Amino acid sequence: MAVAQPDRRYAAKIAKILRQTYPDATCALRFGNPLELLVATILSAQCTDKRVNEVTKDLFARYRAAADYANAPLEALESAIQSTGFFRNKAKNLRACCEALVSRYGGEVPRDLEALVELPGVGRKTANVVLGTAYGIASGIVVDTHVARVSRRLGLSRHKDPAKIEKDLMALVPQAEWVDFGHRMVHHGRRICAARKPKCDLCPLGDLCPRLGVTVT
Repeated sequence: MAVAQPDRRYAAKIAKILRQTYPDATCALRFGNPLELLVATILSAQCTDKRVNEVTKDLFARYRAAADYANAPLEALESAIQSTGFFRNKAKNLRACCEALVSRYGGEVPRDLEALVELPGVGRKTANVVLGTAYGIASGIVVDTHVARVSRRLGLSRHKDPAKIEKDLMALVPQAEWVDFGHRMVHHGRRICAARKPKCDLCPLGDLCPRLGVTVT
């Protein structure tokens, strides 16, 4: 379904204010290459970026290539990432993902969305993070819990499913802005539009936001 022009104008106003408010917004995960970002993003599921960065500081010093993860004993990986939560499943996915990278792509992280989402433990969100942040490829808009919440409150999407929210946002925001728009929405969700106590009185989008679903206390 085509998006009405006023909706695009509304989204453009939001994007402009976010651009002015968070001009340097970027991914909070620390990484030195695409593989490290892929690993960090897999670990970030149900975990804070701060905790992931603490864990990957030692992890990246120990495992430098996809083959290192692929050949690592599962117990060693589990121990190294235990504090990120769900560590057994994450360790299994990390090793299987890197085994696939070694066997299919010579240990390199592919620059293709379809190839990435076929890797164990990699969904569309993770693929978008890697492509947008490591390679500068606008394959989509990363929709995490912050982006989902802010999008609904602003009326940019009425959905709860991340895939449907992303589809709505992609229809409203020009592709050239997808990567930065996602980063800025995350920053806004963390700093201002919090889940429990949004700082509406400090919000730069206050004059535009309909505050859908926001309970005033």
